[in-house]
Amino acid sequence: MSRDTLKTLFHPFASATVPATEAGERYLFLGAEAGSARPEEFAATLVPVQGFRPEYRRLQAAGLEPQSVVEGDDFDGALILCGKHRGVNENRVAEALKRVKAGGLVVIAGGKEDGIQSLRKALGKLGLETESMPKYHGVALWFHRPDDIEALVAKLEAQRVVIDARFETAPGQFSHNHVDPGSELLASRLPAEFNGNAADFGAGWGYLSVMLAEKAPRVNRIDLFEADFEALESARKNLARNCPDLTARFFWQDLAQEPAKEKYDLVIMNPPFHEGHATEPGLGEAMIKAAADAIRSGGELLMVANRGLSYEPVLATLFKSHGETCRNSRFKVLWAKK
Repeated sequence: MSRDTLKTLFHPFASATVPATEAGERYLFLGAEAGSARPEEFAATLVPVQGFRPEYRRLQAAGLEPQSVVEGDDFDGALILCGKHRGVNENRVAEALKRVKAGGLVVIAGGKEDGIQSLRKALGKLGLETESMPKYHGVALWFHRPDDIEALVAKLEAQRVVIDARFETAPGQFSHNHVDPGSELLASRLPAEFNGNAADFGAGWGYLSVMLAEKAPRVNRIDLFEADFEALESARKNLARNCPDLTARFFWQDLAQEPAKEKYDLVIMNPPFHEGHATEPGLGEAMIKAAADAIRSGGELLMVANRGLSYEPVLATLFKSHGETCRNSRFKVLWAKK
């Protein structure tokens, strides 16, 4: 998300295109980000909502009081920053409709890559006419919350997805509509005889943890670490559904900045390697460093990576030994021991 988009969001107020807000008013801020200062025309109190842990922490550092999930209602208005996923954007609009008073102003902003124009068309097809203006390489659009919202909310709210009749996910989560093929390859190489304490770094909606629990029934405990709050909640449900007898713990953490506090016999992971639309191998390297710090002497890391990403030098620096278990046309499974 460009910080320009944050400026786009506030421009209708700064330009007096929409009425200024007043002190004492409360505006819900969905997809909230820390960034450029609010214009003086926006005097309302912001209630920011952000489920992605790194951005949540940036909001805290900016002196705001973010929520990981939406709480409260009867807001005077709402601000929405679009993300990359259509389902997420539509769900945020549905949340705004449910939480804002009738007649309250809802302002949305996004760039072309965020699907702002397709969102505008989708809202128009539902009979929700919007006004708009371009600014700072993005588009702001706005509307007033209608009295009757039941049908709109029903059509906009993202539906939960069920994979293989056993895993529940939602739009916006990594690989939300199918099992990621990299994770599937790693799952095929998980150790059947493992009986210690394991951690799943970047656990997503819990697929790898379920696979480890099923393949290694003597596993003592699995701790799941995930930066996406909603994905972690899906993982909690999926572990309870598929492995009801497993001892599992769930940590909403940014492992690059918030290291695990315990030591593990095994860490498994399919680390992220994208920041927005760009490849960023540094994310995976930070996850490997976090894993190395969390694995006890003699413990092991098992990870999957895109074949084109060269994590081997990092593994060589941080572990006593490392190697490759297998690969296919797209992915490779790597191991490393402390």
